[in-house]
Amino acid sequence: MVLAWLSLAAAPPPPPEQQLQAAERARAADLAAQRAAALRAKAAADEERRLAESQVATAAKLRGAEDALAAASARVADLEQRRQASETRLAARAADLAPLLPLIQRLSLYPAETLLAVPRPPEQAVRGVLVLGGLASRLEREAADLNAEQAELTSLQRQLDDAMPGLAAAQDEQTRQATALDAEIEHMRAVRAANEDVATESARRAAAEAAKADGLRAVIARIEAERHAAEARAQQEAAAAQPKEPDAAAAARGRQEALARPAGPGVGEARGQLTAPVAGSVVRSFGEATEAGPATGLSYQSPPAARVVSPCSGRVAFAAPFRSFGLLMIVDCGGGTHFVLSGLFRIDAEVGQTLQPGEPVGIMPSWDPRTPGSSKPLLYVELRRNGVPVNPAPFLRSGG
Repeated sequence: MVLAWLSLAAAPPPPPEQQLQAAERARAADLAAQRAAALRAKAAADEERRLAESQVATAAKLRGAEDALAAASARVADLEQRRQASETRLAARAADLAPLLPLIQRLSLYPAETLLAVPRPPEQAVRGVLVLGGLASRLEREAADLNAEQAELTSLQRQLDDAMPGLAAAQDEQTRQATALDAEIEHMRAVRAANEDVATESARRAAAEAAKADGLRAVIARIEAERHAAEARAQQEAAAAQPKEPDAAAAARGRQEALARPAGPGVGEARGQLTAPVAGSVVRSFGEATEAGPATGLSYQSPPAARVVSPCSGRVAFAAPFRSFGLLMIVDCGGGTHFVLSGLFRIDAEVGQTLQPGEPVGIMPSWDPRTPGSSKPLLYVELRRNGVPVNPAPFLRSGG
């Protein structure tokens, strides 16, 4: 054993040519591994893009079903409200007439006897006839109004019954398409989990830091500050590794490029080209008076369990509960522009995830159009440029 060790220790080093060949083989292997990794990354990116495009198409079909559901829900809710109001008026009229029913019945059976039941002077008897005439006219009007109210109630109930199959069909179609979309989202989530990059990790750190902020503007400011700090750190790593560690420098440059890559192209000009984030209608406009002052965004009233989509291409910068906003999502569209979405029931996108316009990111709460006083959910939408709110309406397509 000792002799073998001594012989190995005394063995001369390989010739320089062999050392060079070994180094070249190692370098070739590294390059091949890098090329293979690049091909895998490209294939993964292509797969993510394909899946995202499929989700956008499925969400667009679902939007059509939700537009139909919005119309059916609004009609049913309106009919139900009118039916209940008519029912309330009918009950009130019936209550007003209830004390007069004995007199009405007696007058209808014994008009003369009722008038002469109590002896009165002739002039009072005449006045009694006049009063009974006026009372009879009033009772006729009340009866006519009561009949009209009953007829309206019957008509509204018939219209409501006729509208219910349309509502049920719209709900069924929404459920069918939403189920298909949920399956695509789950598949996409698994693919993305296997292909996370440094930009995703940086975005998560920035979101965690931003959650400590006091207000919405501070949230966006912290996200931007952390992103710039991460870029600076990656640039310093690349510069420090450059002279003596080429491979480490290349990796650092890759991280730097990933972090410096824009989240998106921005929102462009206000030409109504961006996808509306949810089906439904705007019930509060930008600048409209509220208890907290002029509104700095739009409020959409959505159909039950409507799907929320990204208005722009970009990256999810924040996705978590925040203060009084409830579930809050911020999409970095690039160019210093951010879309803020709040009021969601569920968030389906993750911090750091890249998005295409129209890609689903969450779902709104459900509500029952037949339930009296049912709270209709609102999606609050802000568009901020360099942290300052601007009116989103000119940028968004109307009518869902």
